[in-house]
Amino acid sequence: MQQIMELVTPRLVLRQWRDSDLAPFAALNADPRVMACFPAPLARDASDAMARRCSGLIAERGWGFWAVALRENDACIGMTGLHIPAVELPCSPCVEIGWRLAFDYWGQGYAHEAAQAALQAGYERVQLPEIVAFTALSNLRSSTLMARLGMHREPATFEHPALPPGHHLRTHCLYRLTRAEWCAREGITP
Repeated sequence: MQQIMELVTPRLVLRQWRDSDLAPFAALNADPRVMACFPAPLARDASDAMARRCSGLIAERGWGFWAVALRENDACIGMTGLHIPAVELPCSPCVEIGWRLAFDYWGQGYAHEAAQAALQAGYERVQLPEIVAFTALSNLRSSTLMARLGMHREPATFEHPALPPGHHLRTHCLYRLTRAEWCAREGITP
């Protein structure tokens, strides 16, 4: 078992999952606004299983998709972090960065703040050579955040293998950021 990383930002804590996180996580996974760029909202059992998988991977590696909690009251507002995708992608093998926050917390900079902390941990603590991000072409909010994080969009799109041919979310865009690019941007010697 690895030492579990906990990341602290000015307003957030990215931490291991707790049982008290399951209900708010299920609520955001059931929200059609949050899940508009995913195949479907998740039922409570599927959401709980996802949180438990995230928790297990964090226990195994020390990092993963952390629960995101507000520092002021420890309320879980979603998840953000790093993950090794299970499906074969054009960029595989890879580590992706991802996020999913409750709708009430959109537009306040929380996703950017949490994602910056995850990138920093990925490059400085885990020493990853590259982190990727991908999303459905229609997910302009996430694409914009990927660009704000300094990630570079690949010119080619790809068909996500977990979605059936013809699915309206199947075509994805891919963003990349190398550790060397991150270090140069942050003024850190690689």
